[in-house]
Amino acid sequence: MRKPSHRSTAVVAALSAAVLGVAGCDATGGNAPGPGGTGAMSAKPSPSPTPVWNSSPGSLAAVGDSITRGFDACSVLEDCPEVSWATGSSKEVDSLAVRLLGEARAGQRSWNYAVTGARMADLPGQMAQAVTRKPELVAVMAGANDACRASTSTMTPVADFRAQFEDAMSTLREALPKAQVYVASVPNLKRLWSEGRTNPLGKQVWKLGICPSMLGDPDALDAAATLRRDTVQKRVEDYNKALEEVCAKDKRCRFDGGAVYEFRFGTDHLSRWDWFHPSVDGQARLAEIAYRTVTAKTG
Repeated sequence: MRKPSHRSTAVVAALSAAVLGVAGCDATGGNAPGPGGTGAMSAKPSPSPTPVWNSSPGSLAAVGDSITRGFDACSVLEDCPEVSWATGSSKEVDSLAVRLLGEARAGQRSWNYAVTGARMADLPGQMAQAVTRKPELVAVMAGANDACRASTSTMTPVADFRAQFEDAMSTLREALPKAQVYVASVPNLKRLWSEGRTNPLGKQVWKLGICPSMLGDPDALDAAATLRRDTVQKRVEDYNKALEEVCAKDKRCRFDGGAVYEFRFGTDHLSRWDWFHPSVDGQARLAEIAYRTVTAKTG
C-alpha cells in the first residue's frame, strides 16, 4: 500500500504465567508453627511482582507503511499523518497515542517513522530510527506491500518476510530490551478489493499502480483472476501467521490476534479517492483495535 481526546483509564496488565505459578512459602522458616500458631500471624506477604506488560506506556513510536501514514485519507495520493491510527492528532480518529497518553502528551511523546510504500525489508531501518527516541511502546503495521506487488510471483517469500521481521525485533531488543511491541495483522486485501470494486472512481485510481497483484483487472472473475487473488490472500494469511509466531516468542510483544485482518471494512471505512486505503473512519477503527489489544488484561 502507499505511502493525525479523551484520556482513557489504563487497565492493569496481567501477571505472567510464570509469576502466577510461584507458590507461597512460610516466611518464618522450617521450625515455624502450623497455620493456627503465632508464627502464621507474623508471616510476611510476598512482594508484588512487576507486571511484564504495562497497559499505560508513557511514549510511543510507530513503524510501517502507508496505512500508518494516513495515505489517501485526506487528499488523493498524499500522506495525512494527522489522521494516523497510531500517532495522529485528529479528534475524529482518537489515535492510539492520544488514547494512551492524552492529547497534550501525544504530541510530545509519540513519533511516526512509517513510510508510504515500505515493505517488511524496510522495517529494521525504521526500527533503528524509532529506538533513538527510547519509546516504551512500538506500534507495528507492515506487510501489505509485500503482497501488493506487480504480480504474485514477485511477492515477498514467507521465509524472507519472517526473517525480516525477526531482524526488526532484534534491532529493537538490542537497544531497548524492555520496550513493548504492538503488532497489527495485515489487512484482508481481498475484502478491500471486493468493497472497492463497486466504485468507478476507485477503480480508475487503482490503475495508477495500487496493489496490482490484487486490484489489477478488478472486474475480471475468470479462473485466472480468481486464482491470482486467492494466491495473494493465502500469502497475507501466511504473513500473519509469521507475525504471530515471531511475536509469541517475545514476552513484551502483543499480536492483535488477527483483528485487523478480520475487521469487515465497508465503504465508509475506505478512502473516497482510492477505495482501498482506510478513510478517517477506517483509521479510527484501527485505533480502536490497537487500544483494545494494548490495554487488554491478558496478551
